[in-house]
Amino acid sequence: MVEKIKIEDIAKCCHEANRALCEAIGDLSQEGWDYAADWQRESAVAGVRYFLKNPDAPDSAQHDAWCADKYADGWVYGLVKDANAKTHPCLVPFDQLPLHQQAKDTLFKAICRSLVPLL
Repeated sequence: MVEKIKIEDIAKCCHEANRALCEAIGDLSQEGWDYAADWQRESAVAGVRYFLKNPDAPDSAQHDAWCADKYADGWVYGLVKDANAKTHPCLVPFDQLPLHQQAKDTLFKAICRSLVPLL
């Protein structure tokens, strides 16, 4: 019998996959789930909750929801990701993201789609 998992477990998988993708493209700035800032873990959980409410939404909608959460928390577009200044270079429309950044949303949704049945 498969054990039930929690939303936080899916968020952790998404976060770790995102971290691995970032490392693959040379971005070594991401901390593992256990060391990630609360806002990063909360963002991943929010992403899973969005997917649960909108499983058929396009990848761009997942990104739009992420942007909306960031804006609501006081983040703005900036050339460099800086948690203290609350700036992030991905606060742009989905179609303006580089492909490797778009892949993050695609990967996030694929993980959710695979693991949500285990909730």
